[in-house]
Amino acid sequence: MGFMDSLKAKIAPARDKVSDLAQQHGGKIEHGLDKAARTVDQKTKGKYSDKIDSGTGKAKNALGRLAHKDDGTTPPPPPAS
Repeated sequence: MGFMDSLKAKIAPARDKVSDLAQQHGGKIEHGLDKAARTVDQKTKGKYSDKIDSGTGKAKNALGRLAHKDDGTTPPPPPAS
């Protein structure tokens, strides 16, 4: 067994746990992402709005992929801000 195989085997339980948490608390996590994005956008006076929106969308997409890992479905794309 190679190094990467043993590493994947050791990480698998943690990934499953994160997936379960993402499924259970996805709404709260998305709400937190939106709140953080609004706060940062306000603090920067809108200077980086496009970058903040892009980063928030990517984070939500990653969350969706984690949450839907086991059921074989593709999560819907995040709503446009």
